[in-house]
Amino acid sequence: MHNCFHPLQYKGSLPSGLNNPFDYDPDEVSLLACKALQASLPSANVEGKMYGVLVVEKEGELGYLAAYSGQIADNNGAFVPAVFDYLQPDGYFKQHEQEISQINAKIKAIETQRNFIKAKDTLIKAQQEADKAIEEQKQAMKISKALRDQVRKAGYVTIDDERALIKESQFLKAELHRKKLYYRDKIAAIQQVVNSYQEEIRLLQCERKLKSDRLQAWLFSQFKFTNYKGEEKNLCAIFRDYYINEGENTDKKDRSYRQQPPSGAGECCEPKLLQYAFTQGYKPIAMAMFWWGASPNQEIRQHGQFYPACNGKCKPILSWMLGNLLEEKYKIKELPNEEIHRHRQDVSTEISILFEDNYLAVIDKPAGLLSVPGKKLATSVYALLKQKWQGRCEPYMVHRLDMDTSGLMVVAKQAHVYHDLQQQFINRTVNKRYTAFLPLSLLDKNLPPKGKIILPLTADLFDRPRQKVDKEVGKIAITTYEIVGKTHYGEGLKQQAVRVLLYPHTGRTHQLRVHCAHSEGLGTPIIGDNLYGNKANRLHLYADRLRFVHPITHKEMTFSLQSSIK
Repeated sequence: MHNCFHPLQYKGSLPSGLNNPFDYDPDEVSLLACKALQASLPSANVEGKMYGVLVVEKEGELGYLAAYSGQIADNNGAFVPAVFDYLQPDGYFKQHEQEISQINAKIKAIETQRNFIKAKDTLIKAQQEADKAIEEQKQAMKISKALRDQVRKAGYVTIDDERALIKESQFLKAELHRKKLYYRDKIAAIQQVVNSYQEEIRLLQCERKLKSDRLQAWLFSQFKFTNYKGEEKNLCAIFRDYYINEGENTDKKDRSYRQQPPSGAGECCEPKLLQYAFTQGYKPIAMAMFWWGASPNQEIRQHGQFYPACNGKCKPILSWMLGNLLEEKYKIKELPNEEIHRHRQDVSTEISILFEDNYLAVIDKPAGLLSVPGKKLATSVYALLKQKWQGRCEPYMVHRLDMDTSGLMVVAKQAHVYHDLQQQFINRTVNKRYTAFLPLSLLDKNLPPKGKIILPLTADLFDRPRQKVDKEVGKIAITTYEIVGKTHYGEGLKQQAVRVLLYPHTGRTHQLRVHCAHSEGLGTPIIGDNLYGNKANRLHLYADRLRFVHPITHKEMTFSLQSSIK
């Protein structure tokens, strides 16, 4: 057998069907395979990478296949090969990549040319000189006009004096016009020199984009996948067909990728493992993926933590590769809609109303309940309140809490109350506090007991609903934190954690969760954060204090749940 097949000694019962790669908890045999692979990997301090195992069976022998995301030139054979190896030094991709690199070198050479730099410098100075000279001329005209006005007001102006004053005004206006023309021509001449260099760069950039797009399209066409039926299809066709068939059921933003797969598609662990299994006659039994090493700068990954397949790059590929295995040779559990799966837990549909009058209500939202109806789920705070109020008034959702977060929400009953409260949120005059329980490992980080986290956030387009830190295009997100100390939580208060108070100054999606988990934040995920940390019975994040001004009575109202958080 190929040496990327690793025999596995396991005496327990095997899963009845391949687990859903988008939603799973590793079973015993997967954990055994992962442990064996991890023993061969370098220490946790290395640059991080996603690894995966696929437990397989062939001719009665049980073993596992291993893979890593991406491509490296020195695969030692312990891992399954790439679906398409484009790193061969003399291959088509590397040759044409070299052409693009040569264009980059030409662009850089032009950008660093002394004459080009000097021309840009001269242009800036000429523009500054023009602005200064024209402004000085305008000021001189203003002063001259003021003096002429004083002379006229004195009342001793002869006809000849008036003619002289008019002539002076005309001369100054003409002088301003001459200066504008002079600098216009001077700047235009320098701009022409700069433009010649910039046009050369623009043409090279167009050539680079054309070559890059063609090379990318060629590369995607070379990624040919085999599904469980033995059918073959390339990456471009897989993505095109997926978004044609699933377009109405996918997010509009996700549909933007239907014309072409995203960069890196086909290089994740899951498709590589299944490709090798299907082409080499292995029967897939179970799979699991884990992160090993340091977390990247943008996405949040925890060393040794298991992760599902991503939606943006993997879902179209795996949906085609796996298909409906329920009726075929292999079995796979039904791929549930993400929101339906996340809502499978027992969710209380009872909403505790802490305060209510004719204008608004303050409620305690349970964890696992949406604030507003989702695509597939109607059960939400909005729906339950609408049912409770039976048409007497309409719930106006002033703000939201993440589905997994519990705690205080204010809901308006009238439109004008809604607009007033919304404006308070926009003006950031509403005081919100959250309590989070973090693992005891937080105390080992020697962080200041109080501080501020400023990390800009944006959606991870290839792995929704996760968010990531992006210092270039992310929206500013600010959180103040206070580490209170050890506390007990859970049933019977038998578990220990660190209580942390969080004060969001902005309201980005998953802001508190990312700011806690990211290495530049607290570097410690909230307990129960299944997106950025480890699963638990629930996400231990509570909106425990809310302060705002009542739009009608104008009294400050404060609500707290601190005593009930466990």
